[in-house]
Amino acid sequence: MNTATIVPAVEGTSRDAPVLTDEGDDTQPHRISLRVELVEDDDTFLRMGPVWNRLVDEARVDHPFLRYEWVSTWWECFKPAGKLHILVVMEGAEPIAIAPLMFDQGRVYGCAVRRLRGIANVYTERFDLILTRRAKDACRAIWNFLAAEASDWDMLELRQIPENARAAEYLRFCAFEDNFLLGQWHSSDGPFIPIDQPWDSYLKTLSKKHLSNLRGRAKGLHRIGEVRHEIVTGGEQLSRTLDEAFLLEAAAWKGKAGTAILNRPDRLAFYRSLLPKAAESGWLQLHFLTIEGKRIAVQIALLVHNKLYILKSGYDPHYAPFSPSLLLCELMLRDAWKRKLTEVDFLGDAERWKLDWTNRTRPHSWIFIFPNRIRNRVLHHFKFMLLPRIHDHPLYRIIKSAGQRIGLNLHE
Repeated sequence: MNTATIVPAVEGTSRDAPVLTDEGDDTQPHRISLRVELVEDDDTFLRMGPVWNRLVDEARVDHPFLRYEWVSTWWECFKPAGKLHILVVMEGAEPIAIAPLMFDQGRVYGCAVRRLRGIANVYTERFDLILTRRAKDACRAIWNFLAAEASDWDMLELRQIPENARAAEYLRFCAFEDNFLLGQWHSSDGPFIPIDQPWDSYLKTLSKKHLSNLRGRAKGLHRIGEVRHEIVTGGEQLSRTLDEAFLLEAAAWKGKAGTAILNRPDRLAFYRSLLPKAAESGWLQLHFLTIEGKRIAVQIALLVHNKLYILKSGYDPHYAPFSPSLLLCELMLRDAWKRKLTEVDFLGDAERWKLDWTNRTRPHSWIFIFPNRIRNRVLHHFKFMLLPRIHDHPLYRIIKSAGQRIGLNLHE
């Protein structure tokens, strides 16, 4: 088998894989059998862009977190201590699905594990397999490949899987049939606003207190000078504009808490590399609130398939009494309605400031699959049966807090 079928004129690592056949299916007697090709080397991966994005489009993935630009930039900048384990499902000579996986070593409650996981981390807000036609068959082919090499891994971890994701449903069914151990943890409820009504009707859904606060802060800021909404999508000054956006994102509490883009070199490298690529592709949206031409708040967002995804936000703390992020959010939403977008996705957790704008949330979970071995059964039992009971015990928070004060983390 040769990965040249995936990337023309490129030789890469390949391995024989289990074959999925359609024998016995009287309704689809002429369907071509599927096979799986493994991509482990960076050179092949770095040449997969056109095929990768074509499959993302065919799969109707409406967010940026599975696009080649995002995944390849992540791999380049975060440089995980592992190796690629990307599975490509082939129908004849035609790729029809991708499982963007990697292999590394991890720890679960102090125990070392050989881990297969998605090419993702905390900055990847949504994840899934890339499935086009014959989704169930493709998932079965992927699972057959993974199950055949189960002696080489202890845990499959897929994070930030949205509710009703096809891949998670299919993979869990296949794993259950093969007597593997399953687990799922709820991770977050990402707030979003569907743009399915007139602006005035939407405003009526917001609380009077929130709207009153918004108007009061706006009046106060307008007394200082001219307030404007600026949107930057690219241009010759993009690098300097990104510098300013990153400084604003870190200016308030995020910089002190260590969660800002500027706080970590790998995090900075990721966004500094990704956002110019987004500008080239027409996705980038840097929303600024300005007062007398000075930028005092920012929302870093990507516009993909007519949906706006808010990645990061920040503001100048000197203007905190005027809630500049709140005012910028209203201007950004007004612009989204004007442009007739279909959705604004706040991503992340259901923080209070986001819920002031919407009561709609999108659940996400982490999916875990373990080969059914004695050691894995112990880990699975602890993680999904014993630990939830411990968390519910009234003494848990006290013990956890005491442990953190002496540098002991009870949960990994």
